[in-house]
Amino acid sequence: MDYSQAHILARAIRESQEYKTYHALKDTVYADATQAALIKEYKKLQITVQVAMMSGKQADAEDMQRFTALNTLLFSKSEVRDFMLAEMQLQTAVADIMKIVTEAADIDLELPGMGN
Repeated sequence: MDYSQAHILARAIRESQEYKTYHALKDTVYADATQAALIKEYKKLQITVQVAMMSGKQADAEDMQRFTALNTLLFSKSEVRDFMLAEMQLQTAVADIMKIVTEAADIDLELPGMGN
């Protein structure tokens, strides 16, 4: 298989506005060590809460309380909120690309119990 088209796609992603916006905001937000640590903790808790919900369990009350508090704190800062939204937009674009590629390859990546 020739991977040259994959490299063209990678370059197109790096040249996209979503990528540029995300990385510019990331550099700004992560320059503050405290802010960076809070974002990392938020993402860790987000995964913990999502995994619990996906498995049909109740998330730990302490984790939920901390997640909610971090969510409120982080999204109250405009530069952090803009960064998190830019990250979601880039993730959505990459997920869309993955969907197109996996459909072209006729690969089923759905998790059991997660399909339509």
